[in-house]
Amino acid sequence: MPSTVQFNFDNTYQHLPASFYSEVKPAFIQNPQMVMFNEDLAGFLGLRLLDKNPEALAAIFAGNTLPEGAFPLAQAYAGHQFGNFTMLGDGRAILLGEQITPQGERFDIQLKGAGRTPYSRSGDGKAHLSAMLREYLVSEAMHHLGIPTSRSLAVVLTGEPVYREKVRPGAILTRVAQSHLRVGTFEYARNFHEGKYLKDLLQYSIARHFPELEDSDHQALAFFEAVMNKQLELIVHWMRVGFIHGVMNTDNMSIAGESIDYGPCAFMNVYNPLTVYSSIDEQGRYAYGNQPYIAHWNLGSLASALLPEIAPSTEEAVKIAQKSISHFPKAYENKWLEMMGHKLGIESIRPTDKALIDDLLHWMQKNEADYTNTFLYLRRRKFPEGSIYQQSDFKEWLHQWQERIKANPEVAQQLMDKNNPAFIPRNHLVEKALESASNQGDMREFQDLLTVLQNPYEDRAGLEAYQEAPAEVDKGYRTFCGT
Repeated sequence: MPSTVQFNFDNTYQHLPASFYSEVKPAFIQNPQMVMFNEDLAGFLGLRLLDKNPEALAAIFAGNTLPEGAFPLAQAYAGHQFGNFTMLGDGRAILLGEQITPQGERFDIQLKGAGRTPYSRSGDGKAHLSAMLREYLVSEAMHHLGIPTSRSLAVVLTGEPVYREKVRPGAILTRVAQSHLRVGTFEYARNFHEGKYLKDLLQYSIARHFPELEDSDHQALAFFEAVMNKQLELIVHWMRVGFIHGVMNTDNMSIAGESIDYGPCAFMNVYNPLTVYSSIDEQGRYAYGNQPYIAHWNLGSLASALLPEIAPSTEEAVKIAQKSISHFPKAYENKWLEMMGHKLGIESIRPTDKALIDDLLHWMQKNEADYTNTFLYLRRRKFPEGSIYQQSDFKEWLHQWQERIKANPEVAQQLMDKNNPAFIPRNHLVEKALESASNQGDMREFQDLLTVLQNPYEDRAGLEAYQEAPAEVDKGYRTFCGT
């Protein structure tokens, strides 16, 4: 049966040694049904829709009809999960192929929840509708917030039950990413097959993501530092909007510097660096305020995996790697200060600005202020009557801030408008939309929320319900992994 969607696949992952993947076809779905299709993303990717019939599209994005040029495979990788090293791999995801866009960019097209693979272990290889819609919603929200991220092309109902904390309707997500190479892929290359394929993976990764490094005299170190810089930028973005990934294992850290694997993710309402929502993060390892430290830890795992390529002598390689990674904390602090300065309309940070920033954050934590809305009120220069923002200590801070930015108010406003969203995926609204979609088959709330989140920086009147979080709305709130 010919495909109703014309792809432009140019697959390269299978050029790596066969140990890095297993060829596997998606499980056949008896009666797939389209739930979501991202036409804007399809256009960007250069996909040609020869037939917009929902049944025909569902057959493609359920994996029943393989497009011409597809080379379905599941990737092998390892990873540190909550600090513990283990063998992993795509247990419920199948890479269809690598799409070349009209602009010449390369993106993986992957089906998530498409059935068991050789890496499924005791898993069922399936995904449920609520989790796949969450990834669709949050990944698209992150994209429109200007944060590097995988994206979502389609969601298909499978018509099969999935057993998690309760029985849920099954679904398959089509995910788009620059690649699915992870820190865990390098840990796998170093620790399995006697490490003999590490060089192959390094050269492939450089050719795919950092071709400017191909002529470097110290490729492994240059590659590590390029990945570190991308992670610095990414984590600063997460901190800017109050995003909490929830499961920052090394297998969820993309070499391309994209946010990926949206499981128990959420956005912080009340400012508190210790905020955790994930039901599986019992110790708070991946709390909001810990994310830069965990990124540093994960990069240490990448450096460790790369040691044989950094220098012939392990002792020498360790010294070189330690010197390189030791720059992370200061580099992060500088980027974080610059970002927070921009949120406050400060174009160039001065040494005294750190105290101004810290004082605001301490006040927010003490008074349980909403993170997003505090910066939105500052951006508007308007604060709710009878609120915590009328306190004398806040007004004193406000005066100091106003003095700081008064020299160039136009630039300050532009910076604040650009860096402070008016709309984020509020947890209670996300859950309400997912509940209606998953349990009642009603997609209206989901679609309405998605529409608002596609333009997050424009402060529009009449949408206050999408900006406010009810008091104590997150008390006891927990998100789940979906596996």
